[in-house]
Amino acid sequence: MTPLNAEIQLIKTPVSKLEEIAPGVFLLSFTRYFDFIPGQVVAVNNGVEHLSKLYWISSGYNDPEIKILFNVKEDGFLSPNLASCSADDKILVSKAFGNFICTEDDAWWIASGTGIAPFASMVLSGRCRNNVLIHGGRTLKSFYFEKEIASRMGKSYIRCCAEEIGNGVYEGRFTQFLTEQPLLPPDKKYYLCGKSEMIVETREILINKGIPDGNIISEIYS
Repeated sequence: MTPLNAEIQLIKTPVSKLEEIAPGVFLLSFTRYFDFIPGQVVAVNNGVEHLSKLYWISSGYNDPEIKILFNVKEDGFLSPNLASCSADDKILVSKAFGNFICTEDDAWWIASGTGIAPFASMVLSGRCRNNVLIHGGRTLKSFYFEKEIASRMGKSYIRCCAEEIGNGVYEGRFTQFLTEQPLLPPDKKYYLCGKSEMIVETREILINKGIPDGNIISEIYS
């Protein structure tokens, strides 16, 4: 997500846990003090810079803690500092907001990398009935929340790995998987979450397969 320099109220909040779940990828937790809808974001600041950054909530809406998933960018203004947090360190966090919210209708969810976060929140909140989730990653360690999602979605959870081979994992990029599908249901909604290049490429594939542009909803992270 892009930096945010808007007038959003931030509350000083202690970190309860920081876990490196894959090389350079972290899951940060803090005690929940607000309600949210799965698919929403929070603005985060560690008090060092004036800018905040938006992160999707990746926990279920009944969980006692809010969790955010992020990867460290060496030149980032926030992620290196977040990755060095310890328990009880204070960060500044906003309440949840945003409109990347799925309806109750059946849908296809497509994510790359840490773009899985909003869909993980939806799955952990029980909003995955009859949905399909496609997650693309470079390595087998890229499938964050894999166990939790697989236990709830079964064969409707499709992992596509670009660089490694794994049991039950599609070998190749998720865009290749989509291209190979003989038919995609045109009446479904398709929710995309990833970097801008991923969004553009995936949208083009879907439109070429007959999906109406109005059925494609996307969120870009940086």
